Amino acid sequence: MNLSFTPATVETDIEQTSRPSLSYWQDAWIRLVANKRAITSLFVIICLLLFAFVAPHTIWRVKHDIQNLDRASEPPWVNRKALVLSDNDTWNDVVVPDAVGEHRAPTSLEVVGEAATSRVRLMWDAVPNSHGYRVYRNIVEPREGAPLGLSIGVVNESTLVSFEDRLDIRQKPYWYSVVALHEDGSEFDTAKTLRVVPQRSIYVSEALALPGVDSAQPGETVALVWHPLGTDYLGRDMLARLMKGAQVSLTIGIVAPLLFMVLGIVIGSVSGYFGGIVDAGLMRFTDFVIALPFLLFMILFKLMFVPPEGEANFLSSVQDFLGIEGGILAMVVALVLLSWPGIARLVRGEVLKIREQGYVEASRLLGAPNRWLIGRHMIPNTMGVVLVSFTFAVPATIFTEAFLSFIGMGVVPPTPSWGSMCNDGIRTMETYPHELLFPALFISITVLAFNLLGDGLRDALDARMRSSE
Repeated sequence: MNLSFTPATVETDIEQTSRPSLSYWQDAWIRLVANKRAITSLFVIICLLLFAFVAPHTIWRVKHDIQNLDRASEPPWVNRKALVLSDNDTWNDVVVPDAVGEHRAPTSLEVVGEAATSRVRLMWDAVPNSHGYRVYRNIVEPREGAPLGLSIGVVNESTLVSFEDRLDIRQKPYWYSVVALHEDGSEFDTAKTLRVVPQRSIYVSEALALPGVDSAQPGETVALVWHPLGTDYLGRDMLARLMKGAQVSLTIGIVAPLLFMVLGIVIGSVSGYFGGIVDAGLMRFTDFVIALPFLLFMILFKLMFVPPEGEANFLSSVQDFLGIEGGILAMVVALVLLSWPGIARLVRGEVLKIREQGYVEASRLLGAPNRWLIGRHMIPNTMGVVLVSFTFAVPATIFTEAFLSFIGMGVVPPTPSWGSMCNDGIRTMETYPHELLFPALFISITVLAFNLLGDGLRDALDARMRSSE
């Protein structure tokens, strides 16, 4: 019996991948982009870098160290309109005959002309039997039984009934009080008080020097130079100082971590790869560095790099030759020499795991030298952990710089940094909060942005979270 068989046709569907396979870094980038907080933080960091290093040369070219004491501690919301005064703004005192009557204080007190920040001129009527007058100024309305304020002048003639105030006048309300004096200099029991709000003023010659002002006459008003974020206690532009402070803070916050990361990576890689006595020696040295007091060494480095005025040494000469501003190099050196042990320990732990992998043993059997194994296999495979550590080290360094500058151990004035600006703003916090608010806000935004980016990188670079598609 002859049987013939026909082979069955079996159609097999071969599963094909929907997309090409991704490398470790490509997959990490996709997951990082999907993290909105991390991407927003990255955008904020880029904006801060542009704010620090590009904007001062393109958008806002105002110098950060130019002082204008007439506009000291000026908030950004202040009225910039100024009354133009004559350059020869002189005034003759008002003299009247002796008064007749029984009143014990001036019955009238008025401002002569316009009250301006350059001068406030007062005139009153004479008080019978007085031998002069004392003029007070207060920033709050005097109450009964309370002091009248600051004594700003004494008029020693009973017939002289005028006074001109030129003592650091600001654009805010004042209460002027006039008290008659006895022959022995004691005051009468009553006073006359007047509330005055000076108008910002500027002289003709100063008005003509303003940009965009071609002509100015006394009595006109002009707009003063705009300071978007106000001025500090010396009249310096806050926006320009924040840009300069951003350069200092971000430079220290990025350069110092880069340097001590490199040092920590090298020490950690060598320690973890060779092990034995090399590992023991390097780790004991690491423990020794960790035990060193950072603040004490910061003081020592500052004395070495920033000697007392009039003195110089080799390190300060090198700093001046490099054109590095006072205190910056000392802080960077202190941070680099004392901050590497953390990353060294982290890299050592990763290398201890990597050196036991099969591909490392295969390379060793093929005759690869130690420097090749460390540079080709050890260090590249720890970069994910190192990158995350770097993003956390930057805000920590920025905060350290701000703290040291705040207590006077960081960047040397007049070089601005966000920390030193906060230290200056503390003095006027209650009356001019903008001097503290803006640098503190920039520190907070920068630290938050780097921390959120570090969280995103940590999640994106975690190999256990790679997509299984």
